[in-house]
Amino acid sequence: MRNVVLNMSVSLDGYMEAPGRDISWHLVDEEVHRQVNAYLAPAGGFLCGRHNYRLMEGYWPHADQDPDSDAVTREFAALWRDTPKVVYSRTLDEVGPNATLVREVVPEEVRALKEQPGGPLFVGGAVLAESFLRHGLVDEFHLYVNPVLVGGGRRLFPELDSLRTGLTLVDTRTFSNGVVLLHHRKD
Repeated sequence: MRNVVLNMSVSLDGYMEAPGRDISWHLVDEEVHRQVNAYLAPAGGFLCGRHNYRLMEGYWPHADQDPDSDAVTREFAALWRDTPKVVYSRTLDEVGPNATLVREVVPEEVRALKEQPGGPLFVGGAVLAESFLRHGLVDEFHLYVNPVLVGGGRRLFPELDSLRTGLTLVDTRTFSNGVVLLHHRKD
């Protein structure tokens, strides 16, 4: 069975977005981006919320066509374009190529998706991550802890009634820009 992986950047004070959906404080330099590309390369799918999908789809499908794009950008553009996506949205009417639109998170449907062959499924998007956490659907956490305090916005881990679960630390990595990757797996 393939795992559902929550792959997010977070501030030291626990926020994934600053007020106004601001993510400009995410420290993604070439070293971090190469590592993200390596983690995402075997992905069987990207599970996206509406805002995350729009942000990604607005740039990445053609980012590698810019003559000034570097190798890391070209690599991720191909990953994004070629990996199937499931977009969870109640308001979008359509999604782009290689994407399927789903109206809501249905735990049984996600579990059935996990049973299909392929690589891990990566969850992206603030609201979608919260829904997956509430339903107990996250198997692994790849958290890029940024050495910044944003003081407000959307917390990565909202208060959830029954989130308490044991986790095993699988890997850590410290990047030269101060970002620390924490990789945990559910017990």
